[in-house]
Amino acid sequence: MTHVALKIAGAAALAAGLLAGSSAFAQSAKVTDATVAFLMPDQSSTRYEEHDFPGFQAEMKKLCAGCKVIYQNANGDASRQQQQFNSAISQGAKAIVLDPVDSTAAASLVKLAQSQGVRVIAYDRPIPSAAADYYVSFNNEEIGKMIAKSLVDHLKAKGVKAGDGGLLEINGSPTDAAAGLIKKGIHTGLAEGGYPVLAEFDTPEWAPPKAQQWASGQITRFGKKILGVVAANDGTGGAAVAAFKAAGFDPVPPVTGNDATIAGLQLIISGDQYNTISKPSEIVAAAAANVAIELLSGSAPKADTKLFDTPTKLFTPALVTSENLKAKIIDKAVNGKPIQTPNQLCIDRYTDGCKKLGIGS
Repeated sequence: MTHVALKIAGAAALAAGLLAGSSAFAQSAKVTDATVAFLMPDQSSTRYEEHDFPGFQAEMKKLCAGCKVIYQNANGDASRQQQQFNSAISQGAKAIVLDPVDSTAAASLVKLAQSQGVRVIAYDRPIPSAAADYYVSFNNEEIGKMIAKSLVDHLKAKGVKAGDGGLLEINGSPTDAAAGLIKKGIHTGLAEGGYPVLAEFDTPEWAPPKAQQWASGQITRFGKKILGVVAANDGTGGAAVAAFKAAGFDPVPPVTGNDATIAGLQLIISGDQYNTISKPSEIVAAAAANVAIELLSGSAPKADTKLFDTPTKLFTPALVTSENLKAKIIDKAVNGKPIQTPNQLCIDRYTDGCKKLGIGS
């Protein structure tokens, strides 16, 4: 069994394992009335409105029906997030779940909150310069390693020789510490592959238009020497695909992704994107809700490890390619619901691709 196959097999019990992980935060004292804030970083990905916040809100209702949840999205603006953070405190929030726009700048927010007795849970993106009360996320470094190693293994299986060219690497935002962890994992995953990195780019605000503009320039520069693209999420991966298509490439070199967005999954179905990462964020959101309630109850949530001097819980994601998309996305249930349905994915020009993968009617 290959390394990637082992990774996929190891993630086979994803939903059950994650649910078990989130339910492990048992409350020692009943919290019946509190205000909790859930502050997300941007809208360049649809996940926050479609998955993270609904997952957090649903779990909070289960744990504390009388609690108030404040939700804000900073839309990529660190100053706006600071204002939202201050507003949450002024509205009486006693716990704040923070996915920072700027991981470095967020350190001052952590210190401000803690000086006023407000607990801070770093969410998805760590806050390296200040010890939050807890950090909950998928394992971002492992995500980077998985997508890169998967691409390398794919190229080798296709008989693509390293001497024929190299790879492009499109990383996430330079102000996002989680993007830094993904980048570190990508470098690890590529280290023993033998395929050189022709060029590398840190995408400001994770913005797909900026990733596409950069990729277009590299396509002009390197052309057919580009053997594949390691993109840190589906937004930047989709941007790379668009750049290749605009340049007349058919087929597009294999491109990675992360987040298992509908758009990313559809690109896999159509054969334009090679892989993505399934990480049902409702699960991590539910874990964050449990941590918030447990901190407010006065007890210390269990942690698997410590990162950046912060008690940490990391969940294991699942690698998705066309070979296992049906099993990992359509047939896999989280909280009793499929991660995605054929009705969501198999529309318009993706219908034929779905049929080839045995998805839908």
